[in-house]
Amino acid sequence: MESCGMNVIKYILFFFNLIFAISGIGIIAAGALVLSDVGDFNHFLESRIIAPPVVLIFAGCIVFFIAFLGCYGAIKENYTMLIVFAGALVIIFTIELAVGITAAVFKTDFSNGMKGTLKSTMMNYTEADKVAWDNVQRKLECCGVDGPEDWETAKVIESGTLPTSCCEMTDTNSKCIMNGGIKVHTKGCYEELEMRVRNGATILIGVGIGIAFVEIAGVVLACCLASAIKREGDK
Repeated sequence: MESCGMNVIKYILFFFNLIFAISGIGIIAAGALVLSDVGDFNHFLESRIIAPPVVLIFAGCIVFFIAFLGCYGAIKENYTMLIVFAGALVIIFTIELAVGITAAVFKTDFSNGMKGTLKSTMMNYTEADKVAWDNVQRKLECCGVDGPEDWETAKVIESGTLPTSCCEMTDTNSKCIMNGGIKVHTKGCYEELEMRVRNGATILIGVGIGIAFVEIAGVVLACCLASAIKREGDK
């Protein structure tokens, strides 16, 4: 015979897992949003900056699956499945907390590394670097690391000119020249990239740590219901 308290815990846990399944979709969406925002510029970003959103997407997929496991275990009052569910939640909690902490760490220490990468690719300026620079300068409407003057310092293109992606032009055969009558992007790309990555880190920190602590409630509920089921079975 089920106790009233056990019934309450069971249905609370069931509805918790429905919400938890929706949160899994939210985690996937947040990771995908950040990845799409900074992934286009991965030529200039370290792999550790790209890794957190990828891990978050993976964690979101697991959360979605685990939520259904929790729902089934609660309705069927299956002790083993509830313990497995609680254990899985602890693992996911650890992963998401790690993602949040990692995002917080790279938010504060990536700046010098990114600026160094931007400057080195400008000095080397291989074909891959050229494509990457054109991509970032067009999409972010920026020019150079700190400004257009960086291209003159780098001396990798014709003196007095800038990459065509530094200018707002429709004719790609025209030259992009400072004070040449064509609008030149004056903002540096480092500042724009830094803002993109920092905004992405803020999203990851909020989602990763925020949902991770909500999962503690799921662990407590699952353990309470599992304990109640075991007591009922021992009677």
